[in-house]
Amino acid sequence: MSSLNEIAGYLKTRDKYVILTHIYPDGDTLGSAYALCRALRRLDKQANVLIHGTLAGKFAYLEKDMEKQDFEYETVVTVDIASPSLMGEFKEEFEDKIDVCIDHHASNDITASMRYVNADAASNCENIYYLIRLLGTEIDPQLADCIYTGMCTDTGCFRFTNVTPDTMRIAADLIELGCRNAEINRVMFDTKSLARINIEREVLNTLRFYADNKIAVVYTTRDMEKRTGAKDEDMDGLAIIPRQIEGVSAGITVKEKGDNYYRISVRTNGDHNASWICSKLGGGGHFAAAGCSVQGSLEEAIEKIVHAAVDELSL
Repeated sequence: MSSLNEIAGYLKTRDKYVILTHIYPDGDTLGSAYALCRALRRLDKQANVLIHGTLAGKFAYLEKDMEKQDFEYETVVTVDIASPSLMGEFKEEFEDKIDVCIDHHASNDITASMRYVNADAASNCENIYYLIRLLGTEIDPQLADCIYTGMCTDTGCFRFTNVTPDTMRIAADLIELGCRNAEINRVMFDTKSLARINIEREVLNTLRFYADNKIAVVYTTRDMEKRTGAKDEDMDGLAIIPRQIEGVSAGITVKEKGDNYYRISVRTNGDHNASWICSKLGGGGHFAAAGCSVQGSLEEAIEKIVHAAVDELSL
């Protein structure tokens, strides 16, 4: 394992960066990538961010004034990517060419020349904050917005059990540096599209309970997405719905992503290990929030993840 100080020294000697984000990009992987990209460019380095698909509208401010640069990459950096399987379309080209991996998932199994994995960080953007400090570049309001985005989204606006005193100290510093914390919080947590409202309505109709109501499961299908017009950005955050129910220890969301292929998100109340549950099906993540993928029918996917959850909860 490399230290952040060693990675900062290495980055200063390199150039022509490509920064990779994970599939179904969230605020943490995007905030990490754009913050690091801005910092490297201020060191007169060439750097680009690669994302899957089109950047969701609510994240558009992250790439403001960040036109793509034309160069052949020399240095590959992954941010908030815990496993090669999460590299998606980038896996084939980059899996064996990663120079630096920066992450906060304890289950990280990325192979890279230099790796920094701090599982105590509530978000990967906390790691990026300290890295940028070591690089010696200024954190202006735009860069602060990027870091704050990852921190607030990965902590549920600082409500989750992963929040530490260090998390709050960094957030306070970012606010002092000019980040638009109130506006970002509003966009991320208090603004919903009509499609999002409609998909939430359908999701609630799928609600099932298991193990004396300790486990709650909801699901989405491609037909539901088509009926409601929901896009990927409208689906973000649905995983917290079953966990919000009083008395539920594990909330599970099953999303149809392809023919007989489902992406599963598990959220717990902090007393049970969501990563362990998902590891039973080849996934992983954090103690209170994790994910995995399952092949088979919808009922088979639900049966498999509920069985794993019952084992962890000892119900």
